[in-house]
Amino acid sequence: MEESKELSGDDALVRVRLDLAYDGAGFAGWAAQPGLRTVEGVLTEALGTVLRVPVRLTVAGRTDAGVHAAAQVAHFDVAPAAWRALPGRSDRAPGQALLTRLAGVLAREARESAANARGGTVPRGTSDIVVSGAREAPEGFDARFSATERAYRYRIADGGPAAGSRDPWRRGSVLWIPEALDVGAMRRAAAPLLGEHDFLGYCKPREGATTIRTLKRLEWSRVPAGATGREGADEGLVVLDVVADAFCHSMVRSLVGACLAVGQGRRGEDWPARILLSASRDAAPPVAPAHGLTLERVSYPADDGLAARAERARALRSLPAPCAETG
Repeated sequence: MEESKELSGDDALVRVRLDLAYDGAGFAGWAAQPGLRTVEGVLTEALGTVLRVPVRLTVAGRTDAGVHAAAQVAHFDVAPAAWRALPGRSDRAPGQALLTRLAGVLAREARESAANARGGTVPRGTSDIVVSGAREAPEGFDARFSATERAYRYRIADGGPAAGSRDPWRRGSVLWIPEALDVGAMRRAAAPLLGEHDFLGYCKPREGATTIRTLKRLEWSRVPAGATGREGADEGLVVLDVVADAFCHSMVRSLVGACLAVGQGRRGEDWPARILLSASRDAAPPVAPAHGLTLERVSYPADDGLAARAERARALRSLPAPCAETG
């Protein structure tokens, strides 16, 4: 159960929302693990250094090892005195002061981590975690349970080097495969998976957690030539855009793995649906490599709906019972 702000008056904790992005290549996932470099571990330590008090992070989505985030959201609770002390003698707001000081601590950690791993040099002042927002959260906000949607994109450069979609600068966030994919077949194969289902065949279940999820979008496409804005960077790539209320462990990469087998002609278009209907780990598809996956967006309701959404999300979900036939 998540901790909540039960105190009142001057002793009430300040809940701080963080907006961040990270390159997942150098991390063993989000969740802190002894002896491993993780996003949570690095960020928690950096916050403790800046705030001079320990903090505990809650995140919108626990990404797996190697998975990237363009728009992750987290929160922590801190004593008002520690929050107000951040600007020191400057006239900056606490959130702005936190961002500035965190950037320096994270850059130093990234440089030291690279040196310890003998992984080459890191450009001065840069890091593989960037915290772009820090502000007091509205009442009832919970980074994990208040979220209504998580959106991911998986990127693939197919057809080999002659296809022209391979960019060496982006090799760490795009899967390269030699085959030309049948995107139409992949799109048709994905269609039956939309809606609320038990995705046990696509998930690594956690003890005490449900594998029932609601897929709101599961769409394969090839980004057309001439795409503008952020889409322009993905021109020529085959991409999967997937949106759900939440995802369970390895779910998105399992969905990608099943559809890839269809697109490569190794499985029929009905295979992903059969995995779903099996509701069994015995039929689990191969899990696609992590580096092609990026968390793109986390959505929340209006401020007055945050607490209610969190309460609903905490409830363990189950599929509705089938209707009895009559007449």
